[in-house]
Amino acid sequence: MMNAHDVLVVGGGIVGLATAWRLQQARPGLRLLLLEKDQEVGRQQTGNNSGVLHSGLYYKPGSAKALLAVQGLQQMLAFCREHAIPHEQCGKVVVATSPEELPRLEQLWQRGQANGLQGLRKLTPEQLREIEPHAKGLAAIHVPQEGIVDYPAVTRKLGQLVREAGGEILLGTKVHRLMTRNGVWVAESSGGEHLARYVITCAGLHSDRLVTASGQRPAAKIIPFRGEYYKLRPDRSHLVKNLIYPVPDPKFPFLGVHFTRLIHGGIEAGPNAVLALAREGYRWTQVNLRDLAESLLFPGLWRFLAAYPTMCGYEIRRSLSKKEFTRSLQKLVPEIQIADLIPGGAGVRAQAMTPDGKLVEDFHFEEGAGILHVVNAPSPAATAALAIGQRITEKVLTRLGGSGISKK
Repeated sequence: MMNAHDVLVVGGGIVGLATAWRLQQARPGLRLLLLEKDQEVGRQQTGNNSGVLHSGLYYKPGSAKALLAVQGLQQMLAFCREHAIPHEQCGKVVVATSPEELPRLEQLWQRGQANGLQGLRKLTPEQLREIEPHAKGLAAIHVPQEGIVDYPAVTRKLGQLVREAGGEILLGTKVHRLMTRNGVWVAESSGGEHLARYVITCAGLHSDRLVTASGQRPAAKIIPFRGEYYKLRPDRSHLVKNLIYPVPDPKFPFLGVHFTRLIHGGIEAGPNAVLALAREGYRWTQVNLRDLAESLLFPGLWRFLAAYPTMCGYEIRRSLSKKEFTRSLQKLVPEIQIADLIPGGAGVRAQAMTPDGKLVEDFHFEEGAGILHVVNAPSPAATAALAIGQRITEKVLTRLGGSGISKK
């Protein structure tokens, strides 16, 4: 079928665009098409995260998250330097505020060492105050490689580079179904049919649905968790210099509320983690009945809630109570007062969950004949995007062999 593209990428977030660009770098002349359902790239997870460059501190040694975060950080820094994208390796501190957190802080230290992080330092309370004068804790780890970046700018630049390399990007084009016809993949979309020899889906919040749309059965379901943020009033932003994180609570699989300096100014505080009532539900008032029904009818969600009832209830209470949110922040920076917080934004994390109620901890890919789905790519996927794209490129070009290029 002469009009077929070599590769079709579905999804114009940072992972989809990084993958498209890596493919073009590896095989110039590749006929590539990227479809994005929104009217601009990077509108969902990419455009609503806090802009942190993660170093790989938290992730199990040897996991895809650990390997790709460490590699991806260096690649992202190089990309930002080359294209003059705002970024800064400002460093962060992870603070233990209670005796029971000290062993977990030590475990983080060991993970960071195993993952090859450079410049890690253990801090006494006095040393912590030298870095973050208003933070309080029993001990801390300084992670100098962590930083902040403008991810929407990265995404826009990747889109520009994909087009300059001959790739086509169609916006406002939603894929409804993926099927094969005469040995070629056909994507039925709101913009008509699109043919390709190989398909890569990077659909984030809708990734499991595209697995189903291709005739496969996903091993996990996306459950959307909303993370809500406050910002510090400008006259109180001096309380935080860079990034201040708590020691993660092993009873709950999220990092906990923390402080982040934003690349274009200001301090963000959060996020919490509550079930979103829509896959693109950034407020309590945004409800999608189909999305909500899928979540509530999924047995894994109820098993998850049964495993973490206290913490789930607390996250909802903290979402609805500014006073409770403030209390969480005061554990790290005691001077914070409820009046210091003004409304911030929110993001929705596309978190894959298995039917037994376990969150898929690592990046997760599912493959079929001529198709690869990125099913689970939450944080640190933005940091790792270029490395993820490189790994996918190696897989795809191996599958395509020498035949996966068309002459223009």
